[in-house]
Amino acid sequence: MMRSCWYAGVIILIMAGCTRRNIPDVSDVKVQLQMQRFENDFFAIDTNHVDQSLQQLQNKYPGFLRDFIFNILALPPHPDSSKVVEQQVVSFLKSYKPLKDSVDKIYSNSNDIADQVKRGLQFVKYYFPDYKLPGKLITFIGPINSYGNILTTDALAVGLQLYMGSNYSLYQSEAGQEEYPAYISRRFQKDYIPVNCIKTIVNDMFPDNNAGGPLIEQMVQAGKRLYLLDQFMPESEDTLKTGYTKSQLEGCYKNEETIWSHFVQNDLLYVSDPSVVNDYMNDAPKTQAFGEESPGFIGQFVGWQIVKKWISKNEKVTLQQLIETNPRTIFEQAKYKP
Repeated sequence: MMRSCWYAGVIILIMAGCTRRNIPDVSDVKVQLQMQRFENDFFAIDTNHVDQSLQQLQNKYPGFLRDFIFNILALPPHPDSSKVVEQQVVSFLKSYKPLKDSVDKIYSNSNDIADQVKRGLQFVKYYFPDYKLPGKLITFIGPINSYGNILTTDALAVGLQLYMGSNYSLYQSEAGQEEYPAYISRRFQKDYIPVNCIKTIVNDMFPDNNAGGPLIEQMVQAGKRLYLLDQFMPESEDTLKTGYTKSQLEGCYKNEETIWSHFVQNDLLYVSDPSVVNDYMNDAPKTQAFGEESPGFIGQFVGWQIVKKWISKNEKVTLQQLIETNPRTIFEQAKYKP
């Protein structure tokens, strides 16, 4: 297998071949988004009257409290489990009080997050007016090994335990690094919250149903999702949308021809063997074939470029049509050749 050199030096990104539509004016698109700080109310529970406090939370957060108790905290949902739930809730409150104190310092004001998420939802509504948007943005603190982003029936929910900053002590601990290696925990930054919220919307609109297909089709499908995210968050940094570092993304553009040649020369495009496909379609500290400075999940970058090339040849296509177009068709029509 060809092994490519990776140059991650500082370059000026002109995004050759990167077709980005003019950013539409969405200021008049009506979106209602209520911000709720569930963690503040949850950690204010009266531990001497847990059952009564939980009932009050249920009144304020109908639907979400049940999701939190049984899906996020993963407590047993049995009729006779109320005492178990109360005990586990008290235990969680005590164990995570230090993290809550840190959250209070970092997220004393979260209006900027809500504003960015709302703007992203305005773009979603602009392009997909019939899509049912969530009406709430709920923040919570869950177990460290739990969810960072969830879409419920009426809310986007954000687990702040996974957005405490890459240097947060819990992530840097031995147990934290075992759960979240550095290439993952470096993304546990506040700046990722709005993009990850809208990414959750993209995944709901366009689920990944192409697992097991040929590599090229999986890459194009990933490229579709990234292209959608790009349209919904056009003012956000591409590093946040891809999850790559700045040097990794620059390296991808600088070595775009080399990356593509690797797939072509090694006859990888129509391979569907998971042991091969996963090297390019899974998150990882690097892509083995391209060396230490390369990003993992490099297949999304390739698919993104193919989609942009296809869009440049089909400028009147809608995002709905993009979603519905067969990935093999997109690849064949794009005639991508960096």
